[in-house]
Amino acid sequence: MTSSTPANDIFHVNPYESHPSLTNTEAEVLWEYAKLAQHVKLVRDDNATLRRVFSGSHPTLLHTKVTQKTRVISEEPDQMLLARLRILEKKMGLVLTLFKASVWGVINEQPVADPPEGYDDSSNDRTIRL
Repeated sequence: MTSSTPANDIFHVNPYESHPSLTNTEAEVLWEYAKLAQHVKLVRDDNATLRRVFSGSHPTLLHTKVTQKTRVISEEPDQMLLARLRILEKKMGLVLTLFKASVWGVINEQPVADPPEGYDDSSNDRTIRL
């Protein structure tokens, strides 16, 4: 992560996007790692704040508060991620539909092979054909 990007902007702006030696995929992967690292830092900071606030409290109370905070973070869906996955799902559905249509088009463009006129059946079939 570059030092010119504020920590909170990492969730909205990809600092690796215009890096000359990275492909788009590499930049996206690095961005996901940076967002994950920022999430870990935020959880760590929240836990440190809870420790300061409840420093005089019983250790069980501190553990309970930290556990509740962690549970809320883990159970709460990431709305931005869900929105991106919905968009991806729609695009994948469109790609699948277009793929099926193109396969159907290729199959329909192929000429239908007529059976040969002098069909020679070398089997022992004794059926009378008219």
